[in-house]
Amino acid sequence: NRRKKKDDNILEITSIPNPFPELCCSPFASVLSASLLPKATSRKKQVIKVYSEDDSSRALEVPSDITARDVCQLLILKNHYIDDHSWTLFEELTHTGLGRALEDHELVMEVQSNWAMEEENKLYFRKNYAKYEFFKNPLTFFPDHMISFPSETSAAVSHSGILQMFLSSSTYPEIHGYLHAKEHGKKSWKKLYFLLRRSGLYFSTKGASKEPRHLQFFCEFSNSDMYMSLAGKKTSGAPTNYGFCFKPNKSGGTRDLKQLCADDEQSRTCWMTAIRLLKYGMQLYQNYMQPYQGRSCCSPLNITPMRSISENSLVAMDFSGHRSRVIENPTEALSVAVEEGLAWRRRGCLRLNSHGSPSAMSNMGMSIHRSQSWFHHKISREEAQRLILQHGLVDGVFLVRDSQSNPKTFVLSLSHGLKIKHFQILPLEDDGKLFYTLDDGHTRFTDLIQLVEFYQLNKGVLPCKLKHYCARIAL
Repeated sequence: NRRKKKDDNILEITSIPNPFPELCCSPFASVLSASLLPKATSRKKQVIKVYSEDDSSRALEVPSDITARDVCQLLILKNHYIDDHSWTLFEELTHTGLGRALEDHELVMEVQSNWAMEEENKLYFRKNYAKYEFFKNPLTFFPDHMISFPSETSAAVSHSGILQMFLSSSTYPEIHGYLHAKEHGKKSWKKLYFLLRRSGLYFSTKGASKEPRHLQFFCEFSNSDMYMSLAGKKTSGAPTNYGFCFKPNKSGGTRDLKQLCADDEQSRTCWMTAIRLLKYGMQLYQNYMQPYQGRSCCSPLNITPMRSISENSLVAMDFSGHRSRVIENPTEALSVAVEEGLAWRRRGCLRLNSHGSPSAMSNMGMSIHRSQSWFHHKISREEAQRLILQHGLVDGVFLVRDSQSNPKTFVLSLSHGLKIKHFQILPLEDDGKLFYTLDDGHTRFTDLIQLVEFYQLNKGVLPCKLKHYCARIAL
């Protein structure tokens, strides 16, 4: 009875509310709620090092799942560059003399994980104007003599039709032509007839025969990456400078490379572009479309490409009247530019005081181009071609440099039609005044800046207008 009375007294005690009800649970449940536990972060931070053309570098702490496009965006913001959707990360394998532009969607850490510990490979941040140029001008990248369409396809294929076939899962154009292949384990090269099909890359064992019994499998692309040969004939003894190769992701060295060599730049560009489309398909198109998302004027495979920054900022204007106007006539634009240049020099001479003289002003006018991003001073012809190739063989990519054969002249190096052409800029003295010309004096300019700005607006004697300049950026 006493025990019962004691239990009754305990039950009569008023219960105290628990201020932490979430801590009171059954012994079989977890003590802490899952929502109170700190969330484990799977995005670990790692440090990568990115180089620029002048060999300056920058270390970045980035998440482990960062893409090449995200790294470019980060560097654009940190360096206050203009984003014209042509920036790219370039992987250079210094030991083998190979390089490639990373696709925008590729994971940077995954790329670096394929590097061997003893290799001093680098990532470069640079422009690549040809990254998606094939979406705008497919017929330039796929010449008629290298491409075949399925028999059910009509003979006339439009620009967008070619791309739709490349991106389609049911049909795929066949790329064919001769390539030099390096024989496995040997230093010799053999010229063979190759065919690119959806199932992979094949070569014919009997001339240019396409019969299945004569086709032998050469390479597939799911577990390998495609690289361009940067050293040309020097390292591999290739017959031409237009080499490319396939490197397995977990390669043991140069012995695992499958090396090929084309006869010209157009052939190499066609093969490499077609293989990119075969490997990545619609992912490439999505990468290309990403900057245009939300633009009502853009529709799939019917895109009016954005004008470049240089085109948007270079318009010939006349401000002499009450209202400004755009000068459409190239001749009038040239005369106005010459007058403006002379007036600028006259004003500069008047401003000179004890710090200078008219002769000093004249010397400054002769060297003012050295501060321009498109001027590369004393570089060789081969170095100029390498720089333009790195920026992409798009019509209008150019630079200006000192001539090595004639110290008093300059050279304009220009990309057109997947070729690099060089034009000599001659100095011309008339009535005690110095001019520069590209056409034996028919069109004269007071300095190189005026010359470049004119040919950015008018092609004149050049095969195309100057569009994108090669610049050595700094990080």
